Amino acid sequence: MAKQENTGKAGIGTWLKGMVYTGLRSGWLVSVLAVVIAFLIGAVLIAMTGASVTEAYYNMFRGAIFNPDGRTFAYQIKPLTDSLFYAIPLILGGLGLAFGFRAGLFNIGGAGQLIFGALAAAWVGFNYNMPPVVHTLVALLAGIVAGALYASIAGILKARTGANEVIVTIMLNSIAGLALSYILLQPAWQVPGTNFPKTPNVADSAALTPLLPPPFKLHAGIIIAILATIVFWWLLERSTFGFEVRAVGANPDAARTAGISVGKVTALTMIVSGSFLGLAGANEALGTIGYVSGNVAGNVGFDAITVALLGRNKPIGTFFAGLLFGAFKAGGYIMQNAGVPIDMILILQSTIVLLIAAPALVRWLFRLPAANNVTLRQFVTLQERGLEITPANVKALAEERGDEEPKVDAVAGSEGGER
Repeated sequence: MAKQENTGKAGIGTWLKGMVYTGLRSGWLVSVLAVVIAFLIGAVLIAMTGASVTEAYYNMFRGAIFNPDGRTFAYQIKPLTDSLFYAIPLILGGLGLAFGFRAGLFNIGGAGQLIFGALAAAWVGFNYNMPPVVHTLVALLAGIVAGALYASIAGILKARTGANEVIVTIMLNSIAGLALSYILLQPAWQVPGTNFPKTPNVADSAALTPLLPPPFKLHAGIIIAILATIVFWWLLERSTFGFEVRAVGANPDAARTAGISVGKVTALTMIVSGSFLGLAGANEALGTIGYVSGNVAGNVGFDAITVALLGRNKPIGTFFAGLLFGAFKAGGYIMQNAGVPIDMILILQSTIVLLIAAPALVRWLFRLPAANNVTLRQFVTLQERGLEITPANVKALAEERGDEEPKVDAVAGSEGGER
């Protein structure tokens, strides 16, 4: 990187220019635009049904954010707490799948891992007597371990035999669903004196503590989701294992050459991924419904894939993507009052997934420049030195500063930089 005479400090104009430059080329903009396009397509479909678009989206707002027609302030803000309530398992599940995605592993077995996490947590919850806080923690730990162990099957097979994790995890989902049906028919897992396929309610000492009184449903699971997001960030961005995960996800061959055990990282990544899904299952068993039945997993296992993709497999992004989809679910029920079927929510989610999977299409629609990973700091520094934003200059700057992961190739306009 040749030195230039222009080394003055950047002014506010340079910073603003850098924000525009990096913003237009970031993956986050594609995610935001994908949501906007989905709502526009949804508006067209709602209009085609003869319903009022304005009324439909207003009802969604009333059901997800704030209800000005509520008879008390508590009922007015209840929609926001409902969105948080529905977002909890999506955040936890999304974090689990995002962790696997960062290592290049497509863990599609979220539903199965969630099921076993829920079963383990429920078993501890209704079968043992412990002090309140201890009981909850042990039940949560049981769910985490169960999810991790079930995910480890796919991880070990992938590491030892090269088995395709997509196929393996899909099959494990089927096994988990059948196992759940069988387990719920066993007397030891049923309410005494009945043969209904559901477990007894977990003890009050194991249940997640409500954060607000009725009519609110929000419980301590939202705190767990926040803590899980922090753990995800630290593990991936600040630990040695996280660096190995990112290295394997970026280029497994290069990681192997650098001395990283790709097989070990693969197996451990699936275990960590499954632990987040197991925690999501424990949340369902201990907080959301308080027991386990045949539909305990619902659509969480697959919706979490969308959450991870929309959040670009980043902790903060996944957290807010979970909040968005939680709001979709909460608002979808009220939107039906405008004559719009709740399936419209599925259409919105599916459209978002489609657009996230094809970022080049979004960029083409809005005539956006090709994506790259140049940071705002890199842009400003190069401008201060009077240098152009080129792959060579960005690489030299990254090497000069000792960055762990110089993101250079994306400057040339590779859409593959949007991971």
